[in-house]
Amino acid sequence: MTSRRRFLRDASLAVVGAAAVERTSLAALPDAASRSDASTAKPLAPPNGRPYRPVATLNGWTLPWRMRNGVKEFHLVAEPVVREIAPGMQANLWGYNGQSPGPTIEVVEGDRVRLYVTNRLPEATSVHWHGQRLPNGMDGVAGLNQRAIAPGQTYVYEFEAKRPGTFMYHPHADEMMQMAMGLMGFWVTHPKDPSFMPVDRDYVFLINAYAIDPGTRTPRVNEMTDFNLWTWNSRAFPGIDPLVARQGDRVRIRIGNLTMTNHPIHLHGHEFKVTGTDGGWVPPTAQWPEVTTDVAVGQMRAIEFDATEPGDWALHCHKSHHTMNPMGHDVPTMLGVNQREIAKKITRIIPDYMAMGETGASMNGMEMPIPENTLPMMTGTGPYGPIEMGGMFTTLKVRQDLPRDSYRDPGWYRAPRGTVASPWQGSTSALPSTHRPPASAGKTGVKS
Repeated sequence: MTSRRRFLRDASLAVVGAAAVERTSLAALPDAASRSDASTAKPLAPPNGRPYRPVATLNGWTLPWRMRNGVKEFHLVAEPVVREIAPGMQANLWGYNGQSPGPTIEVVEGDRVRLYVTNRLPEATSVHWHGQRLPNGMDGVAGLNQRAIAPGQTYVYEFEAKRPGTFMYHPHADEMMQMAMGLMGFWVTHPKDPSFMPVDRDYVFLINAYAIDPGTRTPRVNEMTDFNLWTWNSRAFPGIDPLVARQGDRVRIRIGNLTMTNHPIHLHGHEFKVTGTDGGWVPPTAQWPEVTTDVAVGQMRAIEFDATEPGDWALHCHKSHHTMNPMGHDVPTMLGVNQREIAKKITRIIPDYMAMGETGASMNGMEMPIPENTLPMMTGTGPYGPIEMGGMFTTLKVRQDLPRDSYRDPGWYRAPRGTVASPWQGSTSALPSTHRPPASAGKTGVKS
């Protein structure tokens, strides 16, 4: 039972706390910058505060701040947004400051940070600062650490960015629906010592996923497992920008996973090391070379490598269905099924009918009619023809002559003569017979 003395003490503390928050809240709010362009913005050099090398947010940007009495102040606005997933498809999502995901927040270890959060959503929300060490009342779990932010309200969070590393922010009120709508963002706390683990390029992106039926624009927010749009920063190939690097650059890629499954991220042409996890930096003695690393649900990873090999190198999730777009998942297997006779009959009724799948799923560059506002299942064209990818796929473009701080797409790589795989020009009589029967299965050939 609460004693009268304890009640008066708690009431007094509540009044003091409310007054402190009110004074802060009544101060002029920092500008809530907004951006709708889905391209990768040039890294934002810090205009004040301690120096650091800024990150490049893939198909995103960094939120500007203001310094006020030694405190870095940011203003996030949670609101409905329209996001272009890739050319030809837009989605009605929820985001911060005009985009989903919201802008990246960059601070330096030891910075005092104040974040104003204005709710322009139709329901209450909150912000959880995923991975941060902070006062319990700033952790953002609605009902547990604070009251939810009602529509129209602005709340203030304030804490010290205690440790350097890679973090995320996302709602912790009606979390499943709000994250299914794309409400999330990235956070980077740079080390106070700029010489600690320096890199030439520092990329960041969030892994997210949506269930948006072809021809519609709003995600199915109650979907638990059957997502059909696998995206990085709410973009799907071919809408994801390439990562570019000058040959010899030290490159870091920071990845956060806010989907409901894991993602084995695979880089071609280079070996990398996992140098950062949720808990901080990995000591050099505990690092080992990889070409694929798994990023589990709710995890953050930082990988690093030297971009030594010029060319256009694939970077993608290695779950094959995560490199596909929405169309055509729910179709029967037609491999080996001769459809020519039945196709003639169907085309009398449906002139545009196309028999597909007899020899494989490749479209060989052909396009087929698809509903409005959706994407082909496999798409994209490279210098040698169809790439036939979608979803979580992009390229790392390494160039010798790239300007040191340029993030511009240099175009397709021009491989030196004699270094591209090409058709064999010998006699066909030397080739294996095309009439060989399939190899029999079921016998091991091992005799006792």
